[in-house]
Amino acid sequence: MSAAAISVTDLRKSYGDFQALRGIGFDIREGEVFGLLGPNGAGKTTTVEILEGYRRRDTGSIEVLGFDPQRFEIGFRERIGVVLQQSQLLPNLTVAETHRIFAGYYEQPRDIDEVIQLVGLAEKRDARVRTLSGGQKRRLDLGLALVGDPDLVFLDEPTTGFDPAARRIAWDMIRSLRSLGKTVLLTTHYLDEAQELCDRVAVLREGLIVRIGTPAELRGTSLETEIRYRKDGQDVVVRTLEPTRVLSELTAEALAAGRELEGLEVRRPTLEDVYLELVAGE
Repeated sequence: MSAAAISVTDLRKSYGDFQALRGIGFDIREGEVFGLLGPNGAGKTTTVEILEGYRRRDTGSIEVLGFDPQRFEIGFRERIGVVLQQSQLLPNLTVAETHRIFAGYYEQPRDIDEVIQLVGLAEKRDARVRTLSGGQKRRLDLGLALVGDPDLVFLDEPTTGFDPAARRIAWDMIRSLRSLGKTVLLTTHYLDEAQELCDRVAVLREGLIVRIGTPAELRGTSLETEIRYRKDGQDVVVRTLEPTRVLSELTAEALAAGRELEGLEVRRPTLEDVYLELVAGE
């Protein structure tokens, strides 16, 4: 098993009387794409900002790449890349100039033209930031997070504002980060994105982690499987926690009667189904 890139134990954070984080703990392995999911106000952004070193925790133990992010040491900053939910860049600089400035913050940055190509902004290399669309600005944010060639990348809602084609390109890029051995912490409201990209996910609700595991594990341990078929011209719907047993019984019965199970459909819970159940507190 890979070493932990991030270790969190009993993390707590309050704003006045409001408890944003109520003692959460998790580990993220090196080279893993880890998804942090939850509704607005669940504590996702607070968690990410504490791990990035932008916000101080109240109590708890945190280690990120061997550093305490609260100390925000130079060695720590050199090894992380960050895509914030919102950013404010200098509007009159070009895409290339903006990348060049950020590359100057690192001892061994990636080639800026390579990064610009990677995030799909090659045709906008010399365009000023103020002329970019919302989706193009998110690509720029992504490029700035990657220009330092970080070991750990924080992606906070990275594909917000992307059209479907741009989202797919971003997904391929995130997969390529994994193939290079990078660790990625991803927050997203797109459940298909988490299902496609994440090795594991944690679901936050009201400052607590209510479930953690691989997308397959979460789908497999919650909700019923729906089996649909037609019998004597009528639609039949069976919901069960034991789909293998029920399917075996149905097919055995059909074979014994010498008939087909017409219109047979098996629908297993998606990550979205499980997520909606968890955040509803059921």
